[in-house]
Amino acid sequence: MDAFFIQQLINGLTLGAVYGLIAIGYTMVYGIIGMINFAHGEVYMISAYLCAIGLALLSYFGIHSFPLLIFGTLLFTIVVTAAYGWAIERIAYRPLRNSTRLAPLISAIGMSLILQNYVQLSQGPNQQGIPTLLSGVLRMEIDGGVVQIT
Repeated sequence: MDAFFIQQLINGLTLGAVYGLIAIGYTMVYGIIGMINFAHGEVYMISAYLCAIGLALLSYFGIHSFPLLIFGTLLFTIVVTAAYGWAIERIAYRPLRNSTRLAPLISAIGMSLILQNYVQLSQGPNQQGIPTLLSGVLRMEIDGGVVQIT
């Protein structure tokens, strides 16, 4: 096995873990409340923004220890995303629990559009990169090639 194969294996496992988390979220929502949540991707997008914001805030306030940055960022993201989820459920889904099957579906599509436009208004319509706030790269040398995990 060469370094390129191992690099692509690590990239694939990382991307597969992200897809797996999204799929588990869809499955849990559908299994528990029996409806497809079209705003699930938008909640995932907002949590990614919150993760970047939390990391930047902790770095700004002088926390540069890697374990504290990761733990603090995850805690911040989980708490704020849970609050978003609670508010979305209270506003868009709970009032329609005993209605026909079509009403929650329309509400989910509407919530998806609201969240997309909320992020577009707050962050702007252009693509944004997230700056590297954690320094360091895990490097492994395999068969003369270098595998990097950033």
